[in-house]
Amino acid sequence: MSNGWEESAAAWISGLGAEGDFARRFVLDAPMLERARQSGARAVLDVGCGEGRFCRLLTAEGLSTVGIDPAGSLVSQARRLHPDGDYRIAQAEGLPFAEKTFDLVVAYLSLIDIADLDAAVGEMNRVLRPGGHLLIANLTSFYSASNPTGWRDGGDGKRSFMIDHYMDERSDWIGWGDLRVMNWHRPLSTYMSLLLGAGLQLRYFDEPLPRGGEPEQRDLFRRVPSFLVMDWQKP
Repeated sequence: MSNGWEESAAAWISGLGAEGDFARRFVLDAPMLERARQSGARAVLDVGCGEGRFCRLLTAEGLSTVGIDPAGSLVSQARRLHPDGDYRIAQAEGLPFAEKTFDLVVAYLSLIDIADLDAAVGEMNRVLRPGGHLLIANLTSFYSASNPTGWRDGGDGKRSFMIDHYMDERSDWIGWGDLRVMNWHRPLSTYMSLLLGAGLQLRYFDEPLPRGGEPEQRDLFRRVPSFLVMDWQKP
């Protein structure tokens, strides 16, 4: 069953633009690039690379980067924007690479799109070299537990944030404009159990807040931090 990304590719490309949205530019790019630099990696795999924006940032850091995504239209856009890049159509649950190929595997807001998370974590761990890092940016689980409601305006003029059924894993269709995709909610314990069960060791954890951007947006992210960043190392 489609998760909507191929059908929503044109809307995503148009809405994201070349620079990325507020969350990427002001919240996630800086800590993700800092961790990539500190990993000492040379060979990088970006799982769920989309239109290739973060691959281009990694390449600008001098890293040899391969991007994979199951949505062919997004991969085609990545190739158009970065003709010298290496972009392939592939699933996280079945990576087309040999064991111990990469120093760094990146999952930048892609775990929420993957139905078989267990298989995907196993595959990302398989292609990592010993000493390599799995670098994750993800929605916080209390944020994904708000899907599809999230922020709502009350009759008193105040905004509130709805969270419900936190411990129940589920998928929800979410969207804005012409974009409609399926996101998976899982409690944090699901992610932690899978990653620890794979033998990975947590080296870094943060719930980053905006660095710059519009004050109103910064205030919303401080009220309800939307993202977490985790850096796991393979022994």
